[in-house]
Amino acid sequence: MNMISAGASEAQTLNVRHEMVGESPAMLELIRFIAKAAPTNSTVLIQGESGTGKELVARALHRNSLRREGPFVAVNCAALPEALLESELFGHEKGAFTGAQTQKKGKFELAVGGTLFLDEVGELSPSIQAKLLRALQEREIDRVGGRAPVATDVRFIAATNRELELAVAAGHFREDLYYRLNVVLVKTPPLRQRREDIPALARHFVAQYARQNGVAVRPISPAAETLLEKHRWPGNLRQLQNAIEHAMVLGSRDAILAENLPAYLLAGGPETHPSEPQTLEEALLRTKREYVESVLGLTGGNRKPTAAILGIHPKGMRRFLDRLNL
Repeated sequence: MNMISAGASEAQTLNVRHEMVGESPAMLELIRFIAKAAPTNSTVLIQGESGTGKELVARALHRNSLRREGPFVAVNCAALPEALLESELFGHEKGAFTGAQTQKKGKFELAVGGTLFLDEVGELSPSIQAKLLRALQEREIDRVGGRAPVATDVRFIAATNRELELAVAAGHFREDLYYRLNVVLVKTPPLRQRREDIPALARHFVAQYARQNGVAVRPISPAAETLLEKHRWPGNLRQLQNAIEHAMVLGSRDAILAENLPAYLLAGGPETHPSEPQTLEEALLRTKREYVESVLGLTGGNRKPTAAILGIHPKGMRRFLDRLNL
């Protein structure tokens, strides 16, 4: 596991166990937060754009807590339909619904003594929000089809790429649940705010790919590293990881060269080639790409609200982004 430092002495003093990479001021501030918040039982809300490492922060909070010997249980609230998510979170009794042939413990019970991490908590339906609020208030849950409440003892961490205050104002998220979740708030920095970490992250993803696929680690050429550092990365860490994998799969076996990187990096933008002559069409394309990237950053990469802001039908968003090489 790594330790972040901007001065090794400070990192040693913090003594935080984590799996994050980087030495930027933004990352050091995040490590300071973990050092303070981890030893408590306080509920933590992690806000940040998609791909900024919110689950890594949640795992670091658990690893450095008094509950570190207990389980860390993660649930993606956007991955399951409402009926399945209710059973997944709270469990169900035998015969509670068609197909419920045995009793099943939910994630709340499986996380007893440890940490329950709910990712994409802003996607919860109103009925699940109500049950979650009760669980946080009363420290007990009701299984689907259950007759008696079940006590729980978990440290609760939630994450979202949405601005929940705006969701509350729009009536999409319960205000009382928001204040239950937002006891201690931390925001994960987007990659464009920690550009100095990009070379180390790129080398980390190279080593990770090499280890997983049994190939040699390759150095990154200075020209490729410059392209990586200057890109805005609206998809953050996931997008950078994908770019490195693209280069490892299709590029030279000796080194990662600039021409091995995805086309959208080679096409660049005003930041990458400020003095390069452009046709009007090229300039308009780059301006459009930069604007769409900024909207994706505001929405955390969520295509549906991005489509609404841009005035594009959601079903056409994938083709639209493909045309821009995003």
